[in-house]
Amino acid sequence: MKAIRQSFERYEKKYFLTPAQYKLLKERLNGFIKADEYPTYTLCNIYYDTDDYRLIRASLEKPMYKEKLRVRSYGVPDDNSNVFVELKKKYDGVVYKRRITSTPLAAQSLLKGFNQAGQTNQISNEISYFQRFYNAKPKVFISYDREAYKGIDNPDLRITFDTNMRFRLDNLDLRSGDYGEPIIQTEKILMEIKIPGVCPLWLSRLLSEFKIYPISFSKYGECYKNHILKNNKNIFAKEALLSA
Repeated sequence: MKAIRQSFERYEKKYFLTPAQYKLLKERLNGFIKADEYPTYTLCNIYYDTDDYRLIRASLEKPMYKEKLRVRSYGVPDDNSNVFVELKKKYDGVVYKRRITSTPLAAQSLLKGFNQAGQTNQISNEISYFQRFYNAKPKVFISYDREAYKGIDNPDLRITFDTNMRFRLDNLDLRSGDYGEPIIQTEKILMEIKIPGVCPLWLSRLLSEFKIYPISFSKYGECYKNHILKNNKNIFAKEALLSA
């Protein structure tokens, strides 16, 4: 069985593709990439934040350093399934992700400050420290369907395509299903390129040929701006004061 990675350090770039760009690019990528070990799946996430949404508000200001905390599953888990508690940080363009594997109940316990025996390691200690500092709580469920590929010559290169991005603000339990309302109303596909170093020349040329340019986009950030903020008058008032 393939070992589960706990730490990642890489550059991540995002792009929106029209359906036509997606089809043509996929054809041209043949010979350079192949389907991942698990080529299609649904990602389910619960993002944690403070009561005043301090983490996402800071992230949207595009600082040099930002961080987020989430619990993630591949598909809808049951009580005995693996989920991942993830700390994701970005500094000067480089993304650092550290995660531990847990069950849904053990993950909830850890994030409430109760680290179970046998679950203590460096990463769980970092998560516990984060929670002592922020006291973050579940704020939004976000799910999407993904196609995943990796480089033939460079397996550390990953290219993913996300569709059907959806969210909900209640029933914040990964075991409750992957239903939700659309985050954005668009037919465009979100492509992410993830690589430890410089983008391969062949890939840069393809992106240039199809006029595909990087964007600044966060699923949680988009959900916050377009759904959470508009539906919470107290947060809206706080935002107005902060921007005055």
